[in-house]
Amino acid sequence: MGGLKTLDDWLIYQQNLHTKEIDLGLSRIQKVYQKLFPNGVDFKVITVAGTNGKGSTIAFIASIYQQANIKIGAFTSPHIEQYNERFYINGKMAKDAQICSAFAQIERVRGAISLTYFEFSTLAALLIFASENIQIAALEIGLGGRLDSVNVVDSDAAVITSIDIDHAEFLGSNREAIGIEKAGIMRAGKPCVCGDTKPPKTIQQVAQKIGAKLTFVNQPYLGKISLQGKQQRQNAALAIAAIKLLPDFVITQKQISAGIKNAQLAGRFQSKNINGKTLILDVAHNPAAIEALANTLQKKPQPTLAIFSALKDKDIAQMIDNIAPLIDEWLLLPIESQRAISMPDLSKKFGLSAKIKICENMPVALHQALHNSQVQRIVIFGSFYVVADALKVVKSNLIKP
Repeated sequence: MGGLKTLDDWLIYQQNLHTKEIDLGLSRIQKVYQKLFPNGVDFKVITVAGTNGKGSTIAFIASIYQQANIKIGAFTSPHIEQYNERFYINGKMAKDAQICSAFAQIERVRGAISLTYFEFSTLAALLIFASENIQIAALEIGLGGRLDSVNVVDSDAAVITSIDIDHAEFLGSNREAIGIEKAGIMRAGKPCVCGDTKPPKTIQQVAQKIGAKLTFVNQPYLGKISLQGKQQRQNAALAIAAIKLLPDFVITQKQISAGIKNAQLAGRFQSKNINGKTLILDVAHNPAAIEALANTLQKKPQPTLAIFSALKDKDIAQMIDNIAPLIDEWLLLPIESQRAISMPDLSKKFGLSAKIKICENMPVALHQALHNSQVQRIVIFGSFYVVADALKVVKSNLIKP
C-alpha cells in the first residue's frame, strides 16, 4: 500500500486487481461490507435501479433534500470527466483525500478478497458518506439490481426507473427477465416506487412474493424543470414519489418545486453554443435512451450532424435506427475502452445511404463539425466516453469559439 499515494494510483491498482471488469454477485462485497459496517450503515438509504434515468432521478432527489437542508450523499456511475463525480455530499464532490482514505480503509480489511473496481467505489461511497455524517444516501445501481454490489445495503426505499433491454448477456434478453433483476433491490415490508409506464409483470410478481410495498408512478411532473426532455418529467415525478416514501424527513411543496427546478446533471441533453452552432451532449447509450433523445431533437427540426461511437456489446444497429431520420451526417470516432467497437465494424452498422466519415479523435471530429456550413446542430452521443471526450476538448479551449 506504500506506493498508493494518489487517486490515480489507487484506480490503476483496482483496475488490475480483479480479473473481470464486470463480475456480478454479492459474496465478495458482503464479506468486506460486514467488516466495515458490522451493524449496517447509520443513515437512511434510497436505492435506484433501472435501464435509463437513474442519474437524473438521483439528481432530482438530491436537489430536493438540499432545498430542505437535509444532508444527502449521492453515489452515481459512471463518471463523465473525473472519478470524484461519483460521490456528492450536499452537491459538492468528494475530494481526492477523502476517496483515498476510504480506499485505504477497504484495503486494510479486505484481506485476500478480490474486489472489482465498482465494488471498491460502492464501499468507498458508504465510508465517505458515513464520515460526513449524512442523513440520507441515494445510491445508483451500476448494472441490473439483484446481484449489483450496491444491493449489499438493505435500503429503506427502492426506486425503479425505466426498464428496457440493455446488458442482455448479464440481465436477460427480454423485459420480463430484466424486471426480475431490477426488482431484486426491493425488500420485504419496505416501499418501492416504479416509474416505468408499461412495467413488466415480473416487477409486481417479485413484490408480492417478498411482501414489498410497490406503487407505480404514471403521471409526469408538470411544474418548472431544469433538465430537458419528456422523460425528465417522468424522472422528476418518480423522485418526488421516492422522497415521500421516507416520512422521517419533513419536506414542503415549495422545497420540492425548488429542488426540481434547480437540479443539474452533466451530459443529459446538455446544450452549448460554439461558432454559432448548437452542441447537444447526451450520454444516451442504448436504444431506449437514444429514442428519448430523438424525441427531444424532433421538437426543433434543423440540419443536424452526429458525433457518435459506442461499445461493441450494445445493440448499435437499433441505436442508429432510432435516430437516423434526424441525422444528416455522421462523424464516427474510436473510444478508449476494451469494450469499444472498431471503426470498420461500426461503419458496417450503417445503411448505404448514410453519410458517414471516420475521424481520428474528438478534437478532429469537433473541428470538422464546427466548420461544416451545412449543419446548425451537432449532437454528441452514444456513450459516456464520447461525451467525456467532447467536454474535455471544449473545456481545454482546443476549439476556439
